[in-house]
Amino acid sequence: MGLFDDLKAKLGPVKDKVGGLVQQHGDKIGQGLDKAARVVDAKTDGKYSSQIRTGTGKAKEALVRLADSDGAGDAKGSAGGKDGGAGSGTS
Repeated sequence: MGLFDDLKAKLGPVKDKVGGLVQQHGDKIGQGLDKAARVVDAKTDGKYSSQIRTGTGKAKEALVRLADSDGAGDAKGSAGGKDGGAGSGTS
């Protein structure tokens, strides 16, 4: 067994646990991402709004993938916020 296989085997249970937490608290995580994006956007006077929206959207997509990898089919709405849209409400 190679190094990568060992690492993958050890991280499997952690990924499952994190996926479960994302399923349970995805809406709160999404709200936190939106709030952080608004704060950063305000601090930069909107100069980087596009990049902030893109980053927020990608983070939410990663949450959805993480929650889905745990085996739940309906987790997409929970991690993406109320409307499930990536990056919504950040500007």
